[in-house]
Amino acid sequence: MLGNMFNKKMMEKMQGQVEEVKGKLNNISVTGEAENGAIKVIANGNRLLNSIEITDEFYTSASKEQIEDLIVTAANRALEQAERVEKSEMSHAAMGIIPGLG
Repeated sequence: MLGNMFNKKMMEKMQGQVEEVKGKLNNISVTGEAENGAIKVIANGNRLLNSIEITDEFYTSASKEQIEDLIVTAANRALEQAERVEKSEMSHAAMGIIPGLG
């Protein structure tokens, strides 16, 4: 019974930490770029895209297919960064709950 109470408290603490980290990740921005910064995709730490920026020069000189391909490239780079940030933040949170984990 004591073990069940301990496990329940531990789970509640972990859930609270996860929610706290998710809130923090909403405020962290990461950027993925393509074509030397002509296309930028900004996402948050929760891997949600916030915006896409395309320079006027590139937009007027590139084909539709080039732009589409490079948006995908930039988005994937931003999401990869966001995933690394998320893992790092979750690892830090886990170390605070269970020493030696992470």
